[in-house]
Amino acid sequence: MKNAFVIEYLNENNFRKLERAVKKYNMLAYKKLMFEYYPAFREGNFKGVKVSTNKKDNIIAYELKLPTDIMFSKVHGDIMLHYSVYVNQKIVMLNTITPEGILNEGHQKELDTYKGVMVSKSHAAKDIFKINLLNMMENK
Repeated sequence: MKNAFVIEYLNENNFRKLERAVKKYNMLAYKKLMFEYYPAFREGNFKGVKVSTNKKDNIIAYELKLPTDIMFSKVHGDIMLHYSVYVNQKIVMLNTITPEGILNEGHQKELDTYKGVMVSKSHAAKDIFKINLLNMMENK
């Protein structure tokens, strides 16, 4: 554990809100995050796609796709963890979880579902239209 990486937050309050929304609406992604990915980060095993590298400061940015329902992914987008690794300081900086819009809204108020997919209260008609369109495309 002497060479372990430390997990820090860019904005801890906001990140924890997003994390709780993931826990509430996608338990599988939350469990993977807590019991597989975070321990791997502490050991120095970084998962996901390398997005950018700052060779001068030795900082590497990653995006990690979390397990997401196919229909949710098509309507709102994949649930992605964005984080940076400060190699010299042995720090993993957790930046955000996307899609932030639906996750922030899910944290603030209870979301409804339509055919098993979360529907945003701010643009419910748009989400329902997407879900119906995707279902019609699958049936043909």
